[in-house]
Amino acid sequence: MSTTAGPEQPRSASQVLVAVSGISRDDAETVFGVLRTAYASDQATANLPQNAGEGRPTVWTSVFEVADPRAEPRPASLTAPVTADLQGGPLPVRRMADLLARAFEVREQGAVAGDQERELRLRLCNTGIRPS
Repeated sequence: MSTTAGPEQPRSASQVLVAVSGISRDDAETVFGVLRTAYASDQATANLPQNAGEGRPTVWTSVFEVADPRAEPRPASLTAPVTADLQGGPLPVRRMADLLARAFEVREQGAVAGDQERELRLRLCNTGIRPS
């Protein structure tokens, strides 16, 4: 995960940029860990998000290749609700949102659609199921 002031654009039609902000390092790693279970990422598995300085906004981002999922995610636990912004082609963004819904309770909070790109804001919460 990287700490950045602004998100980058996805690099291909089957990639989705994911940005999470204003949450704990553990919750960021939980969300990205679920996504790395299913999709290849531009970040190494061991590259945990770093904590930002006190009072400074932090955005963790990663780009995922959604074309060929590797595995099904397990339900995961968060310490607090997480807002995740997904950006990419309409079908890859929908596939990723559906995958996240298998690990968390997901509520759609907003969407912006363009000709070839979609932005989707999701609120992720615990499903009440603990991972085994």
